[in-house]
Amino acid sequence: MLEIKNLNKRFKEGFEIRDLSFKLDKGYIMGFIGPNGSGKTTTIKLMMNLLTKDSGNINLFGLDHIKHEKEIKDRIGFVYDESHFYEDMTMRQMKSIIEPFYSKWDNATFNNYMKRFDLNPDLRIKKLSKGMKMKYSLALALSHKAELIIMDEPTSGLDPIFRREILDILYNIIQDEDVSIFFSTHITTDLEKIADYITYINNGSLVFSLSKDEVMEKYHIIKGDPDILDQNLRNKLLGVRETKVGFEGLIDDTNLIKGLPNERIIIEKPSLEDVMYYTKKVN
Repeated sequence: MLEIKNLNKRFKEGFEIRDLSFKLDKGYIMGFIGPNGSGKTTTIKLMMNLLTKDSGNINLFGLDHIKHEKEIKDRIGFVYDESHFYEDMTMRQMKSIIEPFYSKWDNATFNNYMKRFDLNPDLRIKKLSKGMKMKYSLALALSHKAELIIMDEPTSGLDPIFRREILDILYNIIQDEDVSIFFSTHITTDLEKIADYITYINNGSLVFSLSKDEVMEKYHIIKGDPDILDQNLRNKLLGVRETKVGFEGLIDDTNLIKGLPNERIIIEKPSLEDVMYYTKKVN
């Protein structure tokens, strides 16, 4: 569905995307994570040809994203974190503007999603809450048989109930094995529920692109008393947080802790947030 190879983009302010490479296969959800300012939205803009890359390759559906831009965008459903609609229009009026751009638009599908999301098509967009706008964006994205759904911070600013509802919708969508979802977010708990793969970038560079299971197997949290945190152990940790009563750190190889007093350490599975927090310090 998506393959990026050695992507580079440098801005005059100094920030750059550096040699970014990853791929997403058909039928999976990829979480695209990183701290604010890490380059997630920039990468998506490069994918959509809204920014011009300096070098590298971006292919969607096996096609070059510039040479086949119109065909590619006809097959993509895009959901922004903010509304880009005409606020004084109703949802029905806005749909009538968007509909002609897609060759496979299906009004029956749109109407079904509007009913499912409990949205009144005659309501003006400015009257919608952020959660309702997100559902409306999803209804539009799903009404032209999109094969790839690209979402930029779709759950940011939503309350937990709306977030969970959006995640349930995405989970149901992915049951169609011909559809893939590229989900950019800094809310890592959302991805722990639904993502198959995690691609993590920091400061414009790739930290890893792995299956979620591989991430959970590779990284571990280690906790222990402060007196066992010597320089040798510090060198093994990707990041460490210290208090007066102990320390907590991240490792990417449990073999590195052989020889430590087992009765004085605890090893736990990390959350994606743990992985981001500790690896941010070294990338």
